Amino acid sequence: MSLDDLAVTPRLLVALDFDGTLAPLVDEPMAARMLPASAQAVAALVAAPDTTVAFVSGRMLADLRVIAEHDDGSPIALAASHGAQWWLPAGGSGDAPGEPDAAEVALRDALRADAEDLVADVPGAWIEPKTFGFGVHTRLVDDALAPVAHDRVDALMAERAPQWRRRQGHSITEYAFRTEGKDSAVERLRGLTDATGVLFAGDDQTDEDALRSLGAEDVGIRVGGGETAATMRVADEAELARVLLALAHRRTAARE
Repeated sequence: MSLDDLAVTPRLLVALDFDGTLAPLVDEPMAARMLPASAQAVAALVAAPDTTVAFVSGRMLADLRVIAEHDDGSPIALAASHGAQWWLPAGGSGDAPGEPDAAEVALRDALRADAEDLVADVPGAWIEPKTFGFGVHTRLVDDALAPVAHDRVDALMAERAPQWRRRQGHSITEYAFRTEGKDSAVERLRGLTDATGVLFAGDDQTDEDALRSLGAEDVGIRVGGGETAATMRVADEAELARVLLALAHRRTAARE
C-alpha cells in the first residue's frame, strides 16, 4: 500500500517509535524531545479524521510520558517497554500496565546491581533501570571499549538469566524478563482501533519486529540507515516529519 492509499483508508493507525524517529537521539535520554516539526505533524495527524496516533517505545511508561510531554488529556495512545506497559486515552479499553512481582523485582535488582559493577571501570558506560529489566548504554564510551561493557553483561545474563529477552539498539543492549515486542504492540493497537491500515515508523533494530509484521494494507518507514523490512526509507526525523504532515493534510483533504 502507498501513502496515497493510507490517506483514504477508512480507519488509520499511525504508530511511531519515539527516540530517533520523532526526537533526535541525545546523550542524556531524559532530555529527548520531539522536533517542533515532528510535534506539528503529530498534532495534524491527531486532528485528521478517523486517525489514531500511538507512540510505541522501548522506554518505560513513566519516562515516555515525560519525554513525549504527554498528559492525561492526550488522545495519543502509548505502548511502552516494547508493549509491556500501556496508556490508553479516556474511554479506551485494555489491561492496566502490568507490574513485576516480588521475585521478578528481586532478580531484576540483583542483576542490575551486578551489571553496574561490571561496567564501573568502563568510562562513560552506564546502566539504565527499566521496569522489566535494564539497559547497558555505551553512547559515551570510546568505540574500542564499548564491546567490553556489552560482552561482560552478556556473559552475566547468559549465566544468570538466559531466558530473558535480549535486544540491541543504537549503543544500547537491553535485557527484559517480559517478552513483548513492538510487533505485538502494533497488532494490539490494530485490534483496539479496528484499523484498516497502519503506518509504522522506526529507526532501530527493535523497530524491525513491527516493520516485519506489517501487511499489504500497511506502510512501514525506516528512519536512517540499516537493513530493513520497511517499504519506505527517510533520511532523518525531519524528513519523516514532512512525510507525516503531508499524510495528515492529504487525509484531511480527502474527507472534505
